[in-house]
Amino acid sequence: MSLQPGDALTSHNFGLQIDGVMVEFLQEVSSLSMEQDVIEYQQVSADGKPVTKKLPGVQKAGQCQVTRGATQSMAFTEWIKSSISGDMGSARKNATIIMMDYQENPVRRYNLRNAWCSKVEVSSVKAGAASALTEQVTITFEELVIE
Repeated sequence: MSLQPGDALTSHNFGLQIDGVMVEFLQEVSSLSMEQDVIEYQQVSADGKPVTKKLPGVQKAGQCQVTRGATQSMAFTEWIKSSISGDMGSARKNATIIMMDYQENPVRRYNLRNAWCSKVEVSSVKAGAASALTEQVTITFEELVIE
């Protein structure tokens, strides 16, 4: 691995796999989030003093946003179509966000279990503009496993 003690991963070396297949082109992955409930438990100690404990509760589903150029890459487009049409048998897939070191070796994986596309937003189009057409896709998932 090319990371030395104290080095951090860079944010530009990443990839996204859907069911083990690397997505061809991505501009950005953002807002990766998952949370769990916090249980507050109060009791009285043997000497009569109140004690408050916090315990982990139920894990909630999460989501992230992926921005990609509007390319001819059909695998991602078919996934979006399956999700939006409600074909959940085809739409639920396992996705992985892979963070890589300077030599493009995988260092950290964020595994999104039973992921599907819940929202698609296409960038503005304007006559005379000199910009790329992008799609921002919200990916919803049931479980996040970090490796």
